[in-house]
Amino acid sequence: MAVQSGRDMLLKIAGSGGAFVTVAGLRARTISLNAKTVDVTDGDSSGRWRELLAGAGVKSAAVSGQGIFRDAASDALIREAFFEQSAKRWQLVVPDFGVLEGPFLVSALEYAGEHEGEASFALSLVSAGAVEFSSL
Repeated sequence: MAVQSGRDMLLKIAGSGGAFVTVAGLRARTISLNAKTVDVTDGDSSGRWRELLAGAGVKSAAVSGQGIFRDAASDALIREAFFEQSAKRWQLVVPDFGVLEGPFLVSALEYAGEHEGEASFALSLVSAGAVEFSSL
């Protein structure tokens, strides 16, 4: 796999009619996939090594991003998702890897600006259901 540009990662939210809208102006984004483990170690565990129960942990995904708003439509979709605290469908496109898609809640939304600079935002998403993966 060749080196990929970070700017090629896309974050999209489902708009009206289910069509996905790219969240405009993202300058940085991070995707974290997590799986909690279930420890089943007991006094009879071989050599007192920790034992984990396969497939029993809770899986989750988290996304964070920051950038500038360039598009009123995506700005409105994100703002509505935050204030409604409703799980919206999101797509996370990672070049040469695949697409993660599923329901996410906007858990944090921050706006900032400097006197002599552009207004910026930061957002955090947490999975709110099954996240599906499809390779590219």
